[in-house]
Amino acid sequence: MSTVDWAKRENGVGGAERPPHTDRRSGPTGDGEPAAADGMMPLWAVSLGWELRRGRQVILNGQIRDRWWFADRPASFREVVARLLGTRGAEVVGWWDPVGGLTFPLPGHAERFDELREGRSSDRTGTPGGAAGTGTPPDGAGARPPGGHGDTEGPLDGAPDATARARRGGERDRGRERLLAPRQSGRPRAFEDVVATVHRLAASPDAACAFVFEDVDHHLPSGQPESHLGYLRLRAAMTDAVTPRSAAGPAPHARNAVLCAVGDVGRLPGWFHLEDPRIAALHIGPPDPSERRLWLTWLMRHFNGAQDSSRADLEALVGATDGMAGWDIESLARTSWLRNAPLRKPDKLLELHRLNVSVDPWTQLDRETVAGAAGVLGARVVGQSAAVNAVASALQSAFVGVDFGSSGTARPRGAFFFVGPTGVGKTELAKAVAELMFGDQSAYARFDMSEYQQEHAAERLAGAPPGYIGHEQGGELTRRVQERPFSVLLFDEIEKAHPKVLDKFLQILEDGRLTDGRGQTAYFSQCLIIFTSNTGAEQVRSLLEERDELAYPQLEAHFTRAVEEKFRQIGRPEIYGRLKPGVVVFDMLRHEHVVRIADRLLGQLAESVRERHRVELVPDPDTLHPWITERMSDPEHQAYGGRQIRNELEPVRSAVVGHLLAHRPEPGSRIRVGVGADGTAWVTADGAAPFAGEGSVRA
Repeated sequence: MSTVDWAKRENGVGGAERPPHTDRRSGPTGDGEPAAADGMMPLWAVSLGWELRRGRQVILNGQIRDRWWFADRPASFREVVARLLGTRGAEVVGWWDPVGGLTFPLPGHAERFDELREGRSSDRTGTPGGAAGTGTPPDGAGARPPGGHGDTEGPLDGAPDATARARRGGERDRGRERLLAPRQSGRPRAFEDVVATVHRLAASPDAACAFVFEDVDHHLPSGQPESHLGYLRLRAAMTDAVTPRSAAGPAPHARNAVLCAVGDVGRLPGWFHLEDPRIAALHIGPPDPSERRLWLTWLMRHFNGAQDSSRADLEALVGATDGMAGWDIESLARTSWLRNAPLRKPDKLLELHRLNVSVDPWTQLDRETVAGAAGVLGARVVGQSAAVNAVASALQSAFVGVDFGSSGTARPRGAFFFVGPTGVGKTELAKAVAELMFGDQSAYARFDMSEYQQEHAAERLAGAPPGYIGHEQGGELTRRVQERPFSVLLFDEIEKAHPKVLDKFLQILEDGRLTDGRGQTAYFSQCLIIFTSNTGAEQVRSLLEERDELAYPQLEAHFTRAVEEKFRQIGRPEIYGRLKPGVVVFDMLRHEHVVRIADRLLGQLAESVRERHRVELVPDPDTLHPWITERMSDPEHQAYGGRQIRNELEPVRSAVVGHLLAHRPEPGSRIRVGVGADGTAWVTADGAAPFAGEGSVRA
């Protein structure tokens, strides 16, 4: 006997007490054999039965909107819970929610509830079994035969008139009592009335009953003081419940059940369930592999291409749907037809289903663009031919889609670790990749890891857990990927992040997904992930001082060794193992690249002047090139890379600003900028002598 079968027997589901569901379902081959795990129930329902047998009341939380496999067929959460409670012997199963009020999912239970409610009211008046508030016996109880006493108002069998008058007076008194008594209302409607009625019934051993309060957290917001009394009343109904006399089956017997069902237990006040050991919280997660296998076995004939698929295709889909809800698993069959994705290609089917996009940017790329990626990226990032070629090769592999095997889970399209001196184009290359692959530089998202130096900062990526501030917003990273699945994600200066933060990336790199605090999963299968680091950059200056020239192979060996040592120091060598194929070492700025970068920056300055003032700015290469080359020959300046070139050109920009303020050149005119022999930046109208006034700034 399997563990699930034993659990079903222990909970009264299956065996002699199993509901009469004996229908046979065809498997994938249509041979009429019973489906696997016939009559199975979700494991959380098994746990619910155990908790009830222990005498606890339960708060069900998590995926209460989902569908589940129960008694050989898909069923809603409400149906699973109601039928489980009914199978366990509850005469009344009631269900309350803020929209529908008090309802009864099982047939006949509403009438039985009315009987118990009215009987409870009559108990309170001292006339057991009578009509509520009337004091009269129930139908047939103590009734006299026709012609007996009480049939007429006149004297019978020689009874004196005084007896008849006394009887008539008593009837008038009872009529007056009925007139003045509170009018008997129908079923309770207000939440307070429902809880009061449930409290009375659950605290009585006369009948087995079970009630579920769904979404009570929406009706009683925990942050409002007026909600406290409602929670106190509900908790009293839960804890005061008793074991009914009619309890049957193996001991121990469950008490009358008063349960709660909420999407997030964190929205309930903590004291409501944490302070009482008689109340347990039971989390409902997504279907496990055996449940997913049941779903897909039942659905298999509805998939596109089911006739051409094999059992191996089904098993691949079972693994690929890990973490998916029952509703999503059901809708996979529809997706297979809507997007023309056959069952024999489970990875493609899951990708189309999760992303829900009509245009895949990867499929829109032409081979010429991918083949010429090195040239496009090299034009954006100067002096990094080795890094550009490595990234272009990885992009071509991602485009072609050839890799070692398929695990059924989609990893990121590419994962890189950019390391090298500061200011050499690591961030610029990431932006260039985003624009090349997705046609939009906004597809690039940067996360500054210096903001994640504390252990608790890991919650910012995937969201705070239930009950904590910010839980509803989700995580910064997961939210970004859910909104834009086609992205280049840059994690800048990863060495500054706390080791606990790094653990989040293990799941991303291995499985291509991350679940946030709300239970929603972000998939990274279409993302390019780039980590940048300056680890080892602080030694570059000393290396330059020791020798006149530092060749790229020497620089590559230095940074590779520094990165590996860094991950060993923080105790995360497994992360380096996953990133090692994507480690890209950036070269330092060489002398021949300084002028190209300076010209690019000066061109951006000229474009800014043209846009704002409609004046053409012409840099003077004869003076600027020798000057910037000499300034960047200093090892200290060289160690800071392209950022230092920008810093050196700052006096030139200031001189241009001063000239524009002082002379207000006419639109359409030309001005020239250069550097004098003493290092002072000058600006002059084209053809005039160099300006040495307000706009002159010494470099």
